Amino acid sequence: MKSNSREKAINLRRQGLSYSEILKQIPVAKSTLSLWLRSVNLSKRQEQRLTEKKLASMRRGAIAKRNQRITLTREIQCEAIKQIGDISKRELFLIGVALYWAEGSKEKEGRPGSGVQFSNSDPKMLKLFIEWLTEICGVEKEDISFGIYIHENSKNNLDTVKKYWSEKLNFPLSHFPYAYFKKNKIKTNRKNIGDSYFGLLKLKVRKSSTLNRKIAGWIKGVVKYYC
Repeated sequence: MKSNSREKAINLRRQGLSYSEILKQIPVAKSTLSLWLRSVNLSKRQEQRLTEKKLASMRRGAIAKRNQRITLTREIQCEAIKQIGDISKRELFLIGVALYWAEGSKEKEGRPGSGVQFSNSDPKMLKLFIEWLTEICGVEKEDISFGIYIHENSKNNLDTVKKYWSEKLNFPLSHFPYAYFKKNKIKTNRKNIGDSYFGLLKLKVRKSSTLNRKIAGWIKGVVKYYC
């Protein structure tokens, strides 16, 4: 029986079947099969077929792992969202203070009187910060304007960029009066190019030096409590 299995395995190999395909028909140890088939030569076409099958198998494995990661990530994030629940007004207050501590412009000793400025490229973060300004700080939307910072090779897309930010933040185009063009480096590995590039937005609040000082006090209050 062992001799018959060996002959069958050799014949299947000569037909260009892979080890895994042969093992499905002849259930022996892989080491035994390797020993039986070590002298069997394959044609270039058969080798190419096996290589293509191996690559296809690797691709299927990679896709399966990727799908597993996506499913696991979705499950983790759904559970994490539940843990947040409703956000109180005080929690929104503290979130805004932390955001400004990280991304806001602080008043400098040598340049007193600077107003509230907040820079970011994430429209969701900007929307949250605007909600904080209007709901917690009592800022009117009419007093908020934006400056757009983009690379100079995107000058021709400025109208599209303004429209993008206008729609994302629900502000009229008149609130985007300024655009600043950054010089491009000759060699760069930037990924934020093309149709998905909308630059960075700097939010400014008119006549807000007093508010900026108050925010600085809130930040000091957080620092004092935790640090």
